[in-house]
Amino acid sequence: MWGMHVITIEEPGLVRVRAEEPGDLASGTVRVRTLYSGVSAGTELTAYRGTNPYLNRKWDTERRLFVEGQSHTYPLSGWGYQEVGEVVEAAPDVSDPPVGSLVWGIWGHRDEAIVPAEKLVGHMIPPGVDPLAGVFARVGAIALNAVHAADIHLGDQVAIFGQGVIGLLATRLAVLNGARVVAADALPARLELAKRFGAAEAFDVGAGSVAEFVRKRIEGADTAIELSGSHQGLHEAIRTVRKGGRVVAAGFYQGEGVGLRLGEEFHHNQVQLVSSQIGGVASWMSHRWDVERLQRTFMELVYRGEVDAERLISHVMPVESAAEAFDLLDRHPADVLQLVFAFDRSLEETTG
Repeated sequence: MWGMHVITIEEPGLVRVRAEEPGDLASGTVRVRTLYSGVSAGTELTAYRGTNPYLNRKWDTERRLFVEGQSHTYPLSGWGYQEVGEVVEAAPDVSDPPVGSLVWGIWGHRDEAIVPAEKLVGHMIPPGVDPLAGVFARVGAIALNAVHAADIHLGDQVAIFGQGVIGLLATRLAVLNGARVVAADALPARLELAKRFGAAEAFDVGAGSVAEFVRKRIEGADTAIELSGSHQGLHEAIRTVRKGGRVVAAGFYQGEGVGLRLGEEFHHNQVQLVSSQIGGVASWMSHRWDVERLQRTFMELVYRGEVDAERLISHVMPVESAAEAFDLLDRHPADVLQLVFAFDRSLEETTG
């Protein structure tokens, strides 16, 4: 058995790939050898930059409040939640998933993991499907969760702010749901992709106000989904919807809300502001949907060719280049869409 290697954020701005001992199988578990692990840039950069609230506040799970303290401390090992691998060993009491199957799941940026088999049931990648597609299960579920929270109806006018990976997937899913989408971003290449994903119009936020652009055509959007993680973007999304419209805040906002002026359109237009986060589904759907169903539903759309998620992969990098990869995401985010780590067995420890 080879040593297990895991990507570790030692401190803000410093990434290392460390060697660790492989885990032992227990009842009800399987050993998965990682093929690919996708980076969820928005979340993982908060760890890399030191801005994640869990690093500065403690999450009280019972009261559901952030309080004084810390939930996580450096070094942070194995962050990442969109992995694909091969089941190479199973405990004697496990028959599903079978040894040799390719599965998607969550076990972090490490080249192998011991995973409860029940967490991988229904996660097998069908024959003929590129395993790379599996890295989109979680981010696709995040996009679908936001679209569900938007409560889109056939013919609705929807503005989607931020056309990164999750924003582009949300654009495609909203179109499949019957919406007419205006996609907003600052990068022309992403706006072109948004059109390929079905957006009726694409607007460069550097050219002016999305709200004014939309209101020249209609009274305002019925719904806006904000996925840029920018408070200014959230404010403009609020300005874009019509009176009584809904804004789904699905970005991961950091720090104080500079640029968010709630005494203006939010107050005067009686805008609904709804949070969407992958820790749960929209409350009014929780009797029918859960996160597992979101993930499986999204992957079925990928398998059927209704969502061309693999088009969003811009970089596949060896795990040895983890430090370089995070530096690229941090310093040159416009150059990257979906970055994926490729794993192998011959890794030596590297430091960034």
